Formats: sequence, structure tokens, C-alpha cells
Amino acid sequence: MLPLPRARNAAFAALLIGMFMAALDTNVVVAALPSLAVDLGIEAAGGVTAAYLLAVAVTTPLHGNLGDRWGRRRMFAASVVVFAAGSLACAVAPTMTVLIGARAVQGVGGGGLIVAAVSAMAELFGRAEMLRRQGWLTAMFAMSSIGGAPLGGLLTAAAGWRAIFLLNLPCCVVALALGLGSVPGRKAARLPFDVAGAVLIAIAGSAIVVLGSNGALASSPLWTLLLVAVAAGAALAFVRVERRAPAPLVPPRLFVDAGLARAVVVTLLSGVALFGGFTYVSLAITGGSGGNPAATGLLLLPMSIGQVFSGSGFAALARRWPRIAAWGRAGLALGVAGSLGMAAIPLLSPSPVRIALTATALALNGAALGLSMQAYTVFAQSRAPKDILGAGMATLTFARQIGGSVGIAAFGWTTVLFDGSGGLSMVFLLAAVALLAGVVIAPRAKHDPPPSLPTGTVAGSGNTSA
Repeated sequence: MLPLPRARNAAFAALLIGMFMAALDTNVVVAALPSLAVDLGIEAAGGVTAAYLLAVAVTTPLHGNLGDRWGRRRMFAASVVVFAAGSLACAVAPTMTVLIGARAVQGVGGGGLIVAAVSAMAELFGRAEMLRRQGWLTAMFAMSSIGGAPLGGLLTAAAGWRAIFLLNLPCCVVALALGLGSVPGRKAARLPFDVAGAVLIAIAGSAIVVLGSNGALASSPLWTLLLVAVAAGAALAFVRVERRAPAPLVPPRLFVDAGLARAVVVTLLSGVALFGGFTYVSLAITGGSGGNPAATGLLLLPMSIGQVFSGSGFAALARRWPRIAAWGRAGLALGVAGSLGMAAIPLLSPSPVRIALTATALALNGAALGLSMQAYTVFAQSRAPKDILGAGMATLTFARQIGGSVGIAAFGWTTVLFDGSGGLSMVFLLAAVALLAGVVIAPRAKHDPPPSLPTGTVAGSGNTSA
């Protein structure tokens, strides 16, 4: 049996705090970069963000696999400790090099917090209860995306950039206190660790993330070809290794389930279109705001509002109409419409019509992001085999992260090949095509997860000891 309701609520709060910290630290440091450059030097300042994103991405599959072996409680606690250690190291970093290294450590912990949360929630709650709690997850992601940069700016102005990282420490203490006695655990399984698989997926993921986060490398034909070749070679070798490994990092049987395999592919495509395309949104709408940063920021608000409304609507309505596959396709369709609207914006002259179209398109893209991400997360939580649940959720998360990096790199080359507004229009047309392909590939009604077990039980699992 699972923990009592009060313990489940404590676990949910702990996991939510962990996810919030990991998501917030993706962009909270952006507003502090000018102050960081003044104190520690401008050289490699971009690496402060890139190091965190890279560490989160390449360690995500590792966290999922270890969670299946050692239990969510151990991995959650370890991730909180690593995240806190990385945050403290960031706060006291004397040089830019040390700060970048500390951000990588922080990213290792952040990746574990995300994977432990989505995996443990699937063990704690049945599908109906998980749907009911989606509103909290929507609010958390919206707050981290809307409030990250402003919070970083306020803290930097009031107490200096080091305060951004020190703020994590009390949050880590609260998360650890709540989670140690409530997050589900299990006896550690003694299985051989897939070292070759871990190395290969780290190489492939690193090459893709670097290509998507380093503009200088991405704009070089030589480096682009080299990084693509490294990523492709490592990915092919990884597939071969996983087929033969006795305890694979990403079990091939995840993809025997056609519905789960489709969900992973669609998540990759939505990452390309929505996360990759977001990088170019501000460039596309600048004309409508006259280049005013404040006005541009206001025009971005509809995206966050769309994300909140779609996530809240999903949480409220999916319990009555629980066909998760249909909800996912609806999210992708909203993204197609939003991306087509964004493609038209760079071609229009500044006018009220352009502003109205911008707000509508951004709201649709935000709704697509919120709805598709939540629908396919619940889909995978309900459908992944319980003994490899962590690997399944980590694979889904990794697909989204890698898709975003692929999108950023591919769209960057698009703006190089097509100059001016035509290049930006082509970016969003390609995003619409990727999402349309997702609609075609997406799981259908026959792939919908079976009715969930009553809240408080987990199939095949009765041990909650750490």
C-alpha cells in the first residue's frame, strides 16, 4: 500500500518544490548575467546557462534508470543534496570558470529533481488523482517561466547575483524535510550498470545541446557537420548497446508499446517546434512593439496565459473526458494554428491587426505547450511498465529537451539561409510542419491507457521502504 493521504500530500509538496527549483533555475540567472560579467568577467558568461541545460539533459536518462533501481526516495534526496551543493558553490564562486562548473553540478541535481518528481507522482497517484493535481503543476511551470527572469533581476538589484543561488538553500531544506518520510522508496536492486550506454547517450546529448546553445558553433558549417556526425554516431551505437545490455539505461521494451513509442516521438517533435521556436518569438514580434523591450515583454504574456488556461482546463475536464490521446492531439493542433499565425507576423507592417494576431498566435502556442506536455506526461505515467517507470519518464523528458536543442539549431540555420523576415516566417512554418507531423503520428484512442488503479495502490508494488 502507498503512504497515507497526509504523507502523499507531503510527498507531492516536496516533489513540487523540487520541480519548481529545477525549472526556475533554467532562466532565473538570465537577468543577472550583466552583473555576473562585471564581477567575474564577460568571457564565457553564456556558459552559465548552457552548463546547467547541458547537465540537466545528459543526466536525465541516468536519473530515471537509477530511480528504478534504488527507489524514488533515495534519488530525490540525492538530487536535492546535489542541487543544494551546486547552488552553494555557485553563490561563493570566485571566478567564472568555477561558477560554470558549479552550474553543471546544479544541473545534475536539477535533472534528478524533475525525473524523480514525474516518476514518483505516477507511483503515488492513480490517473484520476493525477489529473486532479495537474492544476498545481501548470501553476508551477507558469510561475517558473513567467517569474524566473523578473525574480532574478529583483534579487540581483536588491542583494546581488549571489542571492539568486542562496535562495535555493532553504527551499532544499524544506523539500528534503517533507520528502524523506513520504516519497515512495524500495529496496535497491543489484543489477549491472550500463556504463557504455550512459557514456554514449551523454556524448550524443552533449553534441546536440551544444549545437543548440552555442550560436558560434551552430553558425559554422564545419562544426555543425562535426557535431551532427558525433551525435548520430553515438546515437546509433547507443541503440546497438541497449539491445544487448543486460540492464539497459533505456530499456528497448519501452518502445514495444506502440502508444508509448508514439508519445516519445511526438514529444520530440513538439520540443523541436515549441521549445525550439520559442527562441525566435521575440525576434518575430519586435516589429509590432517598435523594438521596445517592455512592450515586447507584454506581448509575450498571452503565451503564459494560454499555457495556464489550457493546463487548468485539462486538469478540470480530463477527469470527465479521460481520453488522453485526444487531448494530446488537440494540443498539437493548437500549436499548428499558433505557429501558422506566428509565420505571418514578420510579413505584416506594425498595426493593431498585427498586435492582435501576435497575441492570438502566442496564446495558441502557449496553450499547445501546456496541453500537449501535460497530456503526454500523464499518458506515459499511466502506460509505462511500473518496473521501468523512471526510465520511461526520463526518456520522455529527454526527448523534449533534445527536441528543443535540435529545433534551436535547425531554426538558426533557417534564418541564415533565408534572410530577414522571410527567415523568421520559415522558422514558424517549419514548426507548424513538425507539429502537423506530430498530429499524424500521435497515439490514437486504441492506445489510450487503461482505467487507472484506485488512488493509493500500485500494481506489483507493496514496498515503500527506502
